[in-house]
Amino acid sequence: MSGHSKWATTKHKKAVIDAKRGKLFAKLIKNVEVAARLGGGDPSGNPTLYDAIQKAKKSSVPNDNIDRAVKRGSGAESGGADYETIMYEAYGPAGVAILIECLTDNRNRSASDVRVAVTRNGGTMADVGSVQRLFSRKGVVVVPKKQNSGELSEDALLEAALEAGLEEVSDDGDEFEAYTDPNDLVEVRKAIEAAGLDYDSSEVQFVASFDQAVDSVDVAQKVFRIIDALDDSDDVQNVYTNVDLTPEVAEALEDED
Repeated sequence: MSGHSKWATTKHKKAVIDAKRGKLFAKLIKNVEVAARLGGGDPSGNPTLYDAIQKAKKSSVPNDNIDRAVKRGSGAESGGADYETIMYEAYGPAGVAILIECLTDNRNRSASDVRVAVTRNGGTMADVGSVQRLFSRKGVVVVPKKQNSGELSEDALLEAALEAGLEEVSDDGDEFEAYTDPNDLVEVRKAIEAAGLDYDSSEVQFVASFDQAVDSVDVAQKVFRIIDALDDSDDVQNVYTNVDLTPEVAEALEDED
């Protein structure tokens, strides 16, 4: 009987992983389609599309799916939806700021999904502008420390892209986050590539102007329940927060996983 239970658990876990992977694929493909619609279907002349395609490929989205999304977005193939970007704002426990970016063809659906995900998990919706003012738009290139040439140092990354407009580098454990003005993102990404460095993603994000420290495992779990619920919505593309876990809380959460 225990073997049967184990197999049932394994199947359940696989189903959850497959479902999350499917949602990720759908969001990445939507990004590609919208980028092609806004800037044309040629990645060489549309840097936003180029970065969207690269991010999709790095997440193992099949090339056929990417190509069809480009064709739908550029009008070469019918079937594309009329998406628009909508921002929602909320607060989680302990005053954690949450900025929610949706890409949707149905405003009412996305508004309902976001409100339910936030309020049912202990958060509150915020007035327009009250949370977004705590964030600024930045170009962010995520660069893994492990490169084919060996371990990448912060100094080497700075040397590679400083003249292209790189402003700041943040050490995030196994990777660096390179920050720049959104207008300099393409040049910084190209400089990193020219230096022979691989990168995981290159995109414009919302970066918090200050961090909200969380020193309670219970509070952290509540915040991440809100984020997980938001991620389950097909319309939610990105969730940004200013949550900053203390080392003790981060370690406790890792032990639970």
